[in-house]
Amino acid sequence: MSTAVIILNGGSSSGKSGIARRLQDVLERPWLTFGADTLVEALPAVLRDGSGGISFAADGSVSTGAEFRRLDIAWSLGIAAMARAGARIVVDEIFLGGPASQDRWRTALTGLDVLWVGVRCDPDVAAAREAARGDRTPGMARAQAESVHRGMVYDLEVDTGAGDPLTCARTIAARVTV
Repeated sequence: MSTAVIILNGGSSSGKSGIARRLQDVLERPWLTFGADTLVEALPAVLRDGSGGISFAADGSVSTGAEFRRLDIAWSLGIAAMARAGARIVVDEIFLGGPASQDRWRTALTGLDVLWVGVRCDPDVAAAREAARGDRTPGMARAQAESVHRGMVYDLEVDTGAGDPLTCARTIAARVTV
């Protein structure tokens, strides 16, 4: 069975999006990329202020409401449907719910060959990237750097503090089955 989905899990500003783009450069067949930001940007404004949706606190913490969680499940099932239809997919994700988040994706992706990748980054490096970006709540990167990995089971882990996105993408691509 060939790899249909690559799940990249890491905290904010850990380098997941950069790796996803480089994977598109190094993998032989076309791969689509979708991320947690894709879902958040697709939400109506009323769900981006915490009213049952998602909210970002001043300390960098993130909370989600029932409506966001419902849509998040629908989103993962939609990604799985695209993979089942033949699209190769890279998902740039942040498992805020710990193992329950990974279990939700496992359920959605049942029957597909999935490569689970932990994207690690030193909290200081992630915080510096966050500050340079300017589009994230300060403190989010540091708060998520380790917490999103607790209880996770990966096929592979990469460290974006030790390697650039292309090097990490090549390491991941070497584990993709065709």
